[in-house]
Amino acid sequence: MKDFKSYTPPEQPADGHKAESTVNAGDVNSTVELAKVLSKAMNGKSEGQLLHTIIAEAERGKRDGTLSNADLDNFYNALSPLLDGFKRKKLKEVIIKLKNI
Repeated sequence: MKDFKSYTPPEQPADGHKAESTVNAGDVNSTVELAKVLSKAMNGKSEGQLLHTIIAEAERGKRDGTLSNADLDNFYNALSPLLDGFKRKKLKEVIIKLKNI
């Protein structure tokens, strides 16, 4: 995965029906699959390297128009529950900075 937009979620079932729930099953599956891809790509890298890579890719995406503010919000909403308070606050600051690009 070279950027946020290159991730393709799994296809829906052939019958076209979605699971009915307050949480869209496709969104959950997409988030889980994205987490798997990201964790594999980032295995063995330090926290600083990860943050630098994420910020650099997001800045590039914002500048070339392939990353929207809604994408940033979705990224924050998917990742923030996995973080402690300090890291969540830092991520929010980064998202705000990126939205202003």
